[in-house]
Amino acid sequence: MADKTAGQQDSKNAELPLGTSPQWARMHKWLRRGLLVCLFGLVIEGSLTVPLVAAWYGWPTLSLTEICSELMKVRYSDDSLSCTNPYPLSGPPFGGAPEAAGQQTAQDKWGVQPVPEYPRLGFRELVRIHEEREANQNP
Repeated sequence: MADKTAGQQDSKNAELPLGTSPQWARMHKWLRRGLLVCLFGLVIEGSLTVPLVAAWYGWPTLSLTEICSELMKVRYSDDSLSCTNPYPLSGPPFGGAPEAAGQQTAQDKWGVQPVPEYPRLGFRELVRIHEEREANQNP
């Protein structure tokens, strides 16, 4: 009888993944399921974030490079900043100075939790800012 139960235990242990003891097998199964759900959720969230944010900022009217440039101009209060396209391989994080290094024009209040002083951007407000900037440059 003892040989039969030992054989059954060996067959159960053979089915378990490496590093999982029988008393923790159910917990590991539910952890694996939960982590897979979270992973798929993150992938879906990431795949929807960029298109929705681009449309919020004014994508069909402005290109992604123009949106990037306008965001930098608003964030750093400097009309001379712009994003480069295509992005150079020698740029950060692989080398070179980080984005807006040495920039002193940001109007933020610095502290433990920095408070940005640039205006909160509403729906497609970058389009209006971009058109105003172009109108001021081309009188």
